[in-house]
Amino acid sequence: MENKIKINQSVAILIDGNNIERSIHGITKNEATMINFDTLIPRLLMDRGLNRLIYFREGKNISTKLSERLHQNYHGSVVPCHKSADIPLSIKATQLASKVDTIILLSGDSDYVELVAHLKSEGVRIEIAAVEETTSRLLVEEADYFHPITKEDWFTLIPKRKTKKKTTKKK
Repeated sequence: MENKIKINQSVAILIDGNNIERSIHGITKNEATMINFDTLIPRLLMDRGLNRLIYFREGKNISTKLSERLHQNYHGSVVPCHKSADIPLSIKATQLASKVDTIILLSGDSDYVELVAHLKSEGVRIEIAAVEETTSRLLVEEADYFHPITKEDWFTLIPKRKTKKKTTKKK
């Protein structure tokens, strides 16, 4: 008889949108390339429960399509940040520390090393998901686990061709 272990963990996914976007755009040399959340999120969760998904993004021009999609599929939210996402994301991670078992941070930014160390000291499992080539080694070493984001985790939007309107000649 096979013993099946049920993992019952509550996970929060916090995304530094600008960091991940810059990493992917740098690798692909294409600013129309985006994360495919439909494949990435299930892979990161590995059958664990999703408590929160928050996408932090610098600036006011945030796609309403992205916001709606994250809300519909993951009850996620998008948080516009005045400048960098570092401080708002760090505050939210600290607030969530007592409410979740694991925080998955989508960022390769070394600015989060101290946050990761603090959260681990609070008993939270910290996983990093980022593009390996642009991720701080210090951040990977501080985390409990590293999920590489690879080309299987993104897609490139193909711009729609503008169709020419047919004009009728008046006689």
